[in-house]
Amino acid sequence: MTEFNDIGISNSLDVPRIKKLLTIGLFASLLHFAGDMILGWGTEDETLTGIFRMLSAYISTPDGGIFASALLGLFGMVLEGLAFFGIYRMTAPYSQKYAHSLRTGILGYLMFGVCGFHVPTCALVYLTKHGISEELIMRFAAYFVLPGFVLFWIFFLILNVAQIKAFAKGMTPCPKWGWIFSLPVGMLIAMLPSVLGNLPLVNALSCAWIAFGNVWMFGGLLVLMKKEK
Repeated sequence: MTEFNDIGISNSLDVPRIKKLLTIGLFASLLHFAGDMILGWGTEDETLTGIFRMLSAYISTPDGGIFASALLGLFGMVLEGLAFFGIYRMTAPYSQKYAHSLRTGILGYLMFGVCGFHVPTCALVYLTKHGISEELIMRFAAYFVLPGFVLFWIFFLILNVAQIKAFAKGMTPCPKWGWIFSLPVGMLIAMLPSVLGNLPLVNALSCAWIAFGNVWMFGGLLVLMKKEK
């Protein structure tokens, strides 16, 4: 047992396995991105406010598109969550503290990302599109979407704070500036086009901001790890 630390990861970096996980993560995030772009491609009704204004951009999506978005996001987010263990493996030999926090965040991403957040949101769009009353929409959102939504973002915060701190403090084989290849930075980039106004492409990118963040993160880290001997 001397060659393993107490979180079950070898003390030496398994670079080929890390690269493989990051590659899977990039593929998964592209699936997720495609699904969210399908769902989000539309224009908002500017006479509405709040959640109904956001949903108004999505309800022009055909039923098949909503189903495709749910399915692509389902597979994409699960594979993303599993691929996060590549970042976990990058951190474990250097810091058990950050590795434990990453593992907690990853498990939360896996548990609440799909069934607690993505798929219920697609269901909400479907119900809105087919004329369910606003009162029932708000109840559905409060009862079935909000709990998973809140839990997802709590674990999302734990995951990303741990990752950024680990990179910034040199607790990975990558340069300290590698923290820029993190979800929050990619998500911010996806939101920058919002200044252009209420356009289908802009709304689709806003819908796909988490997926784009994953594309940015896995793609950037894969490039960094390819330079690792």
